[in-house]
Amino acid sequence: MCVFCKIVNNEIPAYKLYEDEDFLAFFDISQATLGHTLVIPKKHFSDLLEADSETNSKILPVVKTVTNILKSKLNLEDFNVISNFGKRAGQTVFHYHIHIIPRYDHDDFEINFRPNPLTKAEFEDMMNKIKN
Repeated sequence: MCVFCKIVNNEIPAYKLYEDEDFLAFFDISQATLGHTLVIPKKHFSDLLEADSETNSKILPVVKTVTNILKSKLNLEDFNVISNFGKRAGQTVFHYHIHIIPRYDHDDFEINFRPNPLTKAEFEDMMNKIKN
């Protein structure tokens, strides 16, 4: 059983911010920034792609609710909302989860989107692979 399933089953403790019948939100033990929270479905799925449509349709409203709680109670304005799918993308717990990462003026958390310009031919090749 995965660590998040153990949290859902109250087998290990967590700092829970929100809970309903289908979802749970709790502080990430690693705290990228103060208030870093995870939202998970209680039912085990490895990621968004494995989750059923009902779970996927319900999770974003929960993320919004939890983000608004953090915004109000911690007096914040800015957040990153991230979900990693797979090892190469940085997923370390293979239970579907969405990170809500509060942002502060002087935090040291970084997400860097480095430019990777493609030629017209490379864009067209990628589009052809997707369309065919």
